[in-house]
Amino acid sequence: MPDDLHDLERHLLEAVIALEPTDERDRVSGPDDEVPVPLDQIFGAQVDSRLLDHTARWLRGQGFGYYTIGSAGHESNAAVAIALRPTDPALLHYRSGGFYCGRARQRPGHDAIGDVLAGMLALTDEPIAGGRHKVFGHRDLAVIPQTSTIASHLPRALGVAFAIRRAARLGVDAAWPGDAIAVCSFGDASANHSTAQGAINAAAYTAYSGLPVPLLFVCEDNGLGISVPTPSGWIDATLSNRPGLGYARVDGTDPNAVFHTTARLAADVRATGRPAVLHLRTVRYLGHAGTDVETAYRSGGAIRSDYARDPILGTARALVDAGIDPSSLVDRYLERRAEIRERAMSMTGRPRIASADEVIEPLSPRRPDLVRSLATTAADAEQRNQAFGGKLPESAGPLTLAETINRTLADALARTPQLLVFGEDVAAKGGVYGVTRGLQKRFGAARVFDSLLDEQSILGLALGAGVSGMVPIPEIQYLAYLHNAEDQLRGEAASLSFFSNGQYRNPMVVRIAGYGYQKGFGGHFHNDNSVAVLRDIPGLVVASPAHPSDAAPMLRTCVAAALADGTVSAFLEPIALYHTRDLHDDGDDVWTAPYPHPDEWVDGHVPIGEGRLVREGDDVLIATWGNGLHLALRAAKQLAAEGVSCRVFDLRWLAPLPVDQLVHHAADVGRLLVVDETRHAGGVGEGVVTALVERGVDATIRRVAAVDSFVPLGDAANLVLVSVDQIVDAVHGLQDHHRSGR
Repeated sequence: MPDDLHDLERHLLEAVIALEPTDERDRVSGPDDEVPVPLDQIFGAQVDSRLLDHTARWLRGQGFGYYTIGSAGHESNAAVAIALRPTDPALLHYRSGGFYCGRARQRPGHDAIGDVLAGMLALTDEPIAGGRHKVFGHRDLAVIPQTSTIASHLPRALGVAFAIRRAARLGVDAAWPGDAIAVCSFGDASANHSTAQGAINAAAYTAYSGLPVPLLFVCEDNGLGISVPTPSGWIDATLSNRPGLGYARVDGTDPNAVFHTTARLAADVRATGRPAVLHLRTVRYLGHAGTDVETAYRSGGAIRSDYARDPILGTARALVDAGIDPSSLVDRYLERRAEIRERAMSMTGRPRIASADEVIEPLSPRRPDLVRSLATTAADAEQRNQAFGGKLPESAGPLTLAETINRTLADALARTPQLLVFGEDVAAKGGVYGVTRGLQKRFGAARVFDSLLDEQSILGLALGAGVSGMVPIPEIQYLAYLHNAEDQLRGEAASLSFFSNGQYRNPMVVRIAGYGYQKGFGGHFHNDNSVAVLRDIPGLVVASPAHPSDAAPMLRTCVAAALADGTVSAFLEPIALYHTRDLHDDGDDVWTAPYPHPDEWVDGHVPIGEGRLVREGDDVLIATWGNGLHLALRAAKQLAAEGVSCRVFDLRWLAPLPVDQLVHHAADVGRLLVVDETRHAGGVGEGVVTALVERGVDATIRRVAAVDSFVPLGDAANLVLVSVDQIVDAVHGLQDHHRSGR
C-alpha cells in the first residue's frame, strides 16, 4: 500500500481484500438474474470516478487544479449510466462523476479520465468548456453540461424530454433518437428547491394531461445538503406518491439492484412516455468540497461508519461473488491510481485561457450575413397563402403592433417547421392581448400550445426544446412574471454556449409583454418597468420594438439569429402600444404600418444592435425606446411649435446598445436627453449615459426616468412614470443650459 493513501482509500482496499464469496445458499435470486450485469464495467467506472476525486485534491495540494467538489460516495450512478443507452441525453448533477465515466465506457475509446482532468486543470483543450469551468459534458456522450448546484437544470431536462417526442410528432430533425429518454440527476438537498419542485410537478402535470414526457429523474440522496441533514424518509415521502410520476428506490451499495431497477424504470419511461424518479440512496465522502471541514459538523465516528456503505465496495463484493480474486481488484485500483496521477502531472503544463477575448469567445457569436439571409427569406408563396388562408398580411392595410407581431409569427411558423410558440393562454385564447390569436388554428396544437402557469417551466421547456433542435418562441405573459424565473435565462440559457465552448446551444426568442402605461388594467404586476435584470446577462440580446414598422423585421432578426448562431433573445413588447393606432390626433393612424411584402424584407432588415433615426432635428437629440418613443414624438411636435427642433432616435435594442450611432448623433447635436421609461436607478438610461461618457462625447446630457417605485394602481401611475410634460421641461432645461453657456 502506498504511504499517501487517504483514510477512505485505505479502508476501501482493506475491506476489499478481506472479501470472501457469499455462500450460494445465502443468495436470493430475482426475476432479473438472467440479465447479465456488466459488473466489471461498472467497477472500472466507479474506480475511475473515485480516483479522479482523490487526484483533484492531490493536484490542489501540489499547487495545481482548481476544482475539488467530487462524486465520492455517489459512484453507484455508474450503474445507472450503463443501464441506459448512450444516446439518451443526460443532464448531470455535479456529483455524477460515476455516471460520466460509465457513459464513456459505453463509447469504446473515449477518454473520460483526460476529459475530467482537463476540466480540473482548466485547460483550453478540455473537450466541453474549454477551460471555462469544470463540468460533466461531451457531445459524443450526449451529456449536456450543467453547472447547477440548486437543480436549475431540471426545467431544461423537462424541455429535452418533451422535445424528443414532439420533434418525432412534427417530423423534424432532432438531436436525439425518437425513442430516447432524457435523464437528469440531482441531490436530495436540491430536491427542496422551488426550481426542482416546479420541474417535477410540471413533468407529472404534463404526463397527467396525456402528453409524453420520457424523463428519468435520478435523485442521488446522500442525506446531506453541505452540513444540513435531510430528514430521514423525506425524499420517499415527497417524491413517491405523485400522480403521473413513477418511482423506485434502490440502495447504491447493490450494483445488481441499481442496474436492474434503472433498466426496468427506464424501459417503462421509454414505452409509456411517463416520467419517473429513481431514488438512489448514496453516501457522501470527502465533505462537500476540498475546503469543507466535515468534522466541524459531523463526528469522526459518523464519518467512518459511512465507509461500510461504499458503493465501490458493494461492486467489489458482487465481483468476488462472481469468482473474481479480491486481491486483483486491489491491484487494479492501485495501478489505476498511479496511472491517473502520472497522467495528471503530465497535463499540468498544457495551455490555459490567457485573455478576456478567449473567455468570452463562445458567448454571443455573430454571423450577420447569415442572419440577414435567414431573416429576409420567407416561405414559398403557396405555403404563405395556405398559412394566411389566402389573406396575405401585406394586403391587409395598416396594422397595429399586436397585429404585426401576430403576422410575423405566422410567417415564421410557415417558414421554419421546427418553430414552436407556447406560453400561458397563447393557444385558443390567443394570449391576453390577442397577439397569438388564430395561430393554433392555422398551425396546429403541436406547434402552438398552452403551457401550465409556471414561468420556470415555460423557459425550461424552451431551453430543452432549443438544445434538442427546435426553435422555441415562449411567451412570458407579463414582465413582472419573468423575475421569479429569470435564473433560467441567466444561469441556463445564456451560460450553455459559454460552458460548452459553443458546442451546445439553446436558440430561443422569449416574447415578454411589459412596461407601464396600461390604462384600465394597472398595478405593479401588469405595469412593470424593470429590465435591469436582463441587461447584465452576458450574450443575451434584448430587443424592444415600439412601432409596428420595426416589430416585424426585428422579430425576424431574432428568429434568424437563433437559427444561425443559437442566440437567446428577449423580445420586449410594450403592452400599452399593442393596439395603439394614433400618435397626435384621433384617427391619424401614425402608430400603424403596412406589413411588408417578402420582396421588401431585404431593404427593411434590422441588424441586431442597430437603432433608427425617427425624426430629424438640430437643437436637441432625444434618445429613447418603447413607450418613450411615443411620448418623445408627441413632445417633439409640441416643442416644434415653440421653434425647438428635436432629433429623435429610437434605440430599438437594449442589449447590445447602438452606441456608435448614439455617439454620432450626440456629438453632432451637442445636447442629449435620454427618455428612460424604466426606473431612475438601474434603468437603461444609465447604460446609455455611461456609454457616451466613456466614449468622451462632447455633449450636454440629461435624463428623465421613472421614479424609483413600483407602479401603483390607477391614475397614481402617472405620478411615477415619465410624461410628455417632463420631456418638454427637460428639453427647455437643456436649452437654458446651452444659452447660459454653462
